[in-house]
Amino acid sequence: MENQYALAPLLFVLASLLVGAFLKLVLRKFRFPYTVGLFCFGLLVGALYRGSVFPDYGLLTAAVNQAGNIDPDMLLYVFLPVLIFSAAYEIDLHTFRKIFINSSILAVPGVVVSMGLVALMMMGISMLVPEFSKWNWTFALMFGALISATDPVAVVALLKELNTSKRFSTLVDAESLLNDGTGIVLFMLFFGAFSGAAPLTSSPVTEFIVVAAGGALLGYLVAVLCIFLITKFRGDEMVQNSVIILSAYVTFILAQAYLHLSGVIALVAFGLEMTYHGKLLFSPKANEFTEKFWDLASFIANTLVFIIVGIIIAVHVKITWVSLAVVFGIYIGVNVIRTIVIFLFYPLMKRSGYGMTTRDAIILSWGGLRGALGLTLALMVSYTLSIPEEIRDQILLMTAGVVTLTLTVNATTVRKLLERLGLTEVPAVQSFVDYSIRKRVYDAAMRYYDKLCHREAFAGADWEKVGEYLPAKEDKPDISGCSEEELLHNLRMRIYGTECQLVRQLYADGTISAVTYHRLVNSQERHFDSNGALPLSDRAYVFGLFGEGPFVRFIRSHSWASRLFSRYLVRRVIELSDIGRGFLSLQRDSQDEIADMRSSEIPDELQKKIFTRLEAEIRENIDRMRKCLDSLEAEYPEAYSSAMTSKAVRMMLRNERHTVRNLTYDGIMSKKDGDLMEESIDSRAERL
Repeated sequence: MENQYALAPLLFVLASLLVGAFLKLVLRKFRFPYTVGLFCFGLLVGALYRGSVFPDYGLLTAAVNQAGNIDPDMLLYVFLPVLIFSAAYEIDLHTFRKIFINSSILAVPGVVVSMGLVALMMMGISMLVPEFSKWNWTFALMFGALISATDPVAVVALLKELNTSKRFSTLVDAESLLNDGTGIVLFMLFFGAFSGAAPLTSSPVTEFIVVAAGGALLGYLVAVLCIFLITKFRGDEMVQNSVIILSAYVTFILAQAYLHLSGVIALVAFGLEMTYHGKLLFSPKANEFTEKFWDLASFIANTLVFIIVGIIIAVHVKITWVSLAVVFGIYIGVNVIRTIVIFLFYPLMKRSGYGMTTRDAIILSWGGLRGALGLTLALMVSYTLSIPEEIRDQILLMTAGVVTLTLTVNATTVRKLLERLGLTEVPAVQSFVDYSIRKRVYDAAMRYYDKLCHREAFAGADWEKVGEYLPAKEDKPDISGCSEEELLHNLRMRIYGTECQLVRQLYADGTISAVTYHRLVNSQERHFDSNGALPLSDRAYVFGLFGEGPFVRFIRSHSWASRLFSRYLVRRVIELSDIGRGFLSLQRDSQDEIADMRSSEIPDELQKKIFTRLEAEIRENIDRMRKCLDSLEAEYPEAYSSAMTSKAVRMMLRNERHTVRNLTYDGIMSKKDGDLMEESIDSRAERL
């Protein structure tokens, strides 16, 4: 081979993935953050390279050298689209809307205040430490901008490993994703004077609005185009996912490189729109493939990014004893400033959205990690020759120091802090509800075990040995201190959660339409926000859909309008009947769930009170919905007949799909033939 060193990047990727897989398996046993382990490995490799431990020539040396001197734009454009989109794609849109105000407070005024305080700290250091005497306000504010924004790559990776509540993790996730827009705009405001990049507007405030809003609009428009293309390739998951990958990269590159908008905010908007509307256009197999693909892509990107960041820091940073002391001081200062900022806005944040507790604020303060994004901006500074070399080296050193310490100290101790503050503890009543589910699994396993014991075919089995593989029996949690209302609220939340899963299953099976799916899911949002305080019969959103609006009354009162908008009325009746039948299906399943929960070990004195209330709430829902459907049939007989025809077709196709899947699972039909038959079913379903 003429140039064997061309294999160096491939060798680096393969070796990194091998190390990443090994560390993920090993560190999981020690509950140590996997990403921090990757980062420390990168530091070690970079230190060995810098110490000339590796041979002067060879593929290994070339691979580490190329990783340590990677173009900062490569980090942004290759890895960030995968990591940001995969995080945005998993965000629950309803939860995101509820915490949007709090995350925006942290992402906009929070970053601005933090930047100012960091700059003030740096100017104080410049007066006290001779090595930093050349600093001015421009350099101080530029550094404050790049170090104030928490890094989405590091935060998202850590949250996947911690057992935090969905609301809190979404808040931290959303803040880290959104504050990139503020951080980069503020950074470019000062860095542009040295790089030659011209701002879009003359006003910093206008600049931020244009960059953030423009990025969000671009992400939404690309998502709409992507969804349109997906509908043209329905049934071909390979092509569909190729379109998504292409769209994610086009969104980021177009926003960041050509339109000078926020690429991260564009990707967040793209991911949220794809989550809300795009997922429903996928077949169940395509959705499963998409989730697995992005999990794998996120794992690969995280592995490479954190190893590369560690190598870059070890290779490039120049350390003196004085600068090392300054780095520790800045690390402490950055954490103190973040705490000040969070508690400065705490009175406002605890009253908006889901609110915020003092414990949440403490975790939020300590969990402000810095990572690849901040280091990438610092590398951009270090490559800009118009900035004095001493300043360039110091910015890279301080950024690398803060990144290293937040990843090795904050990230490794945040789990302990969560446990110390009780944020990972499951309340006794919730523990009991979870226990009742696991007990049903245990009881079913024991019944099957006893059944096997009495079968003659297994007479020679060592049943004591077989019994070792049964699930462990758990002790029933003590709920003597829990009130009736606490238990009732948790059981309601259990039923709501079951309903959500069933809605997804009904849509995946083709039983309900995409519109019905959204309507039923939206009807449950208030109940999740209430934590079970609302009764199961409080479904004003669903039943309100069956009321006649002014437009419908106008159509019905004028014969010419009835003829003109007849198709609209038919579609509306079909949609309402679909919602009604889907809702009834959920309520019947909820009745079965309540019957199953009755057999759990809830104290007798509570069973009668609680389950009587739950059953009454479900019966009220069923009775009201039946009246709505009867009224719909009486008032719109022809449209209702069309609705029932459509429903019968969907049920027929659902049954055919189940038959095909069962035959494929049992090995009677090949997977290839099964896929072809499912494509035929999907094509017939599209005609509805």
